[in-house]
Amino acid sequence: MIGLVDCNNFYVSCERVFNHKLNGRPVGIMSNNDGCIIARSEELKALGIEMGTPAHQVRHLVDRGEIVLHSSNYELYGDMSHRVQGILERETAGVEPYSIDEMFVRMDGFDPEALLEHAKSLHRMIRRGTGIPVCVGVAATHTLAKLANRIAKKHPGYPGVCILHAESDEAKHLLKQIEVGDVWGVGRRLNERLQILGINTAWDLREADAKRLRRKFSVNMERTVLELRGISCLKMNDVNEPRQRIMTSRSFGRPTSQLYDLQGAIRQHAQRGAEKLREQKSLARAVLVFLKTDRFRPDLPQYSPSLAVEMERPSQDTRDILHAAQEALRKIYRPKYGYKKAGVMLIDLTDENRQQLSLMDTPQTEEERQRSQKLMATMDALNEKMGKGTVRLGLPEKNAPWHLRCANRSPRYTTNWDELMVAYTDEGAAKKKKVAMQPHGY
Repeated sequence: MIGLVDCNNFYVSCERVFNHKLNGRPVGIMSNNDGCIIARSEELKALGIEMGTPAHQVRHLVDRGEIVLHSSNYELYGDMSHRVQGILERETAGVEPYSIDEMFVRMDGFDPEALLEHAKSLHRMIRRGTGIPVCVGVAATHTLAKLANRIAKKHPGYPGVCILHAESDEAKHLLKQIEVGDVWGVGRRLNERLQILGINTAWDLREADAKRLRRKFSVNMERTVLELRGISCLKMNDVNEPRQRIMTSRSFGRPTSQLYDLQGAIRQHAQRGAEKLREQKSLARAVLVFLKTDRFRPDLPQYSPSLAVEMERPSQDTRDILHAAQEALRKIYRPKYGYKKAGVMLIDLTDENRQQLSLMDTPQTEEERQRSQKLMATMDALNEKMGKGTVRLGLPEKNAPWHLRCANRSPRYTTNWDELMVAYTDEGAAKKKKVAMQPHGY
């Protein structure tokens, strides 16, 4: 059996763990640069505020104190996700992360009663251990587990936990209530085409001719039909499988036309990309740099160049990647444009243990390679211990245009020592008192 553990309103829940004043209030989390609402509490949904609503459109509600908007705090969310995953790894036979707030788990070897009790135990344990509310759906396949999780979240008869047996009358009854568009892998256009064929519910799709749907759509549609019947066809991607390319990019807090500002942004992205490259034990043969102007300002000149620069030899050394990235930037930069976004992509990746050595290599070349590996390992170890960005190449830049706007970001309670241990307990904040900042009430 396969379980899906889904964190409810994950970003909002992370904020509420450390700030109980947000409980019961309409809360939204904004995207990078405080642009749009990307996560909503149930209270905010009830007000009719849609996903993706521009933050400025509801600013009057914030000013009146009717809703609360927070800047995204991905360091906090990522750490809380790891905590949830740690509990699952300890309590289950295997974990397959699907997203930051969803994880598939192996739940084989239980009889029906023990399986239900184990699912309920996970539900309680994660809430008690992290403060994050979750729903648990269990079934024989990934697709059915997704539907079981949806039922656990939305159906009042299944408070937080649902076990769905493919051949049961209960499954038939529930699948008849679920629209086909809510089945995992059925998008909006595919939903419309299926409805034209008279397939309106998940049960209709389960009972459809799988071979016919394969001919009309694709093999993935056939697999979805079989998965709804309890026949496992889908295999999750291995989370440890190396990526074929690594990209780091971000929109700027405000546009800039200055080469110096762009160099700072590219330097940051190149260093982060090199860290990811070393994490998966790969080498890059080439570095691609791209720039973008603001496409939402058609009244301004538009220019979106990109250029790939091949390195002398495959490398994971931050210095080599930075040199190639800055070379590409100098070649594509034009001063008259206002740039809104920049990024670095590491391409043509290869395993560090399978690199092709050059006939021109010498003993000195191997010594340089070993020194490079030791230096990068030391940098990574220091950043892991002391915090991301503690050791970097280049001077730190404050208030650079490419920094994100995040005026309403909460403290990084779990990743910053000062914010973890120091709380302002007096109303005037004139006096500091050291307290252990723990999730309240759990």
